[in-house]
Amino acid sequence: MPRIEVTPDIAIEESELQFSFARASGPGGQNVNKLETAVHLRFDVAGSASLGEALKIRLRRLAGARLTKEGVLVIFAQAHRSQEQNRRAALERLLALIAAAAEKPKRRVKTRPSLASRLRRVESKVRRGETKRLRAPPSGG
Repeated sequence: MPRIEVTPDIAIEESELQFSFARASGPGGQNVNKLETAVHLRFDVAGSASLGEALKIRLRRLAGARLTKEGVLVIFAQAHRSQEQNRRAALERLLALIAAAAEKPKRRVKTRPSLASRLRRVESKVRRGETKRLRAPPSGG
């Protein structure tokens, strides 16, 4: 069974991808009215055997509104005039999304503000307060 390589250590089966076609709006002349050039690419994230659980979680988060309640990722492409170009564009977008999800996020290292930065902050607050105090009408009188 043919596999599509996403990264050197991640590949998905072609059988996991489902393509359906529809009439597209936009460029195409008479083709717009006659041919189905727009592409819907469906990839079942929840049921995929090619992806690890951590990758699936990150992919769900990245997919956002493109993910159905059943866990199916839907990508729609209609920018090009030909069905094949739209199919290629949809597949490239899917692979880019999976590759982005494959990058493990860096853990944040807690840091504390330096003494100098804390002093600068306090000094700027004092200066701001002084500016406002000078704007106020004179008291006493």
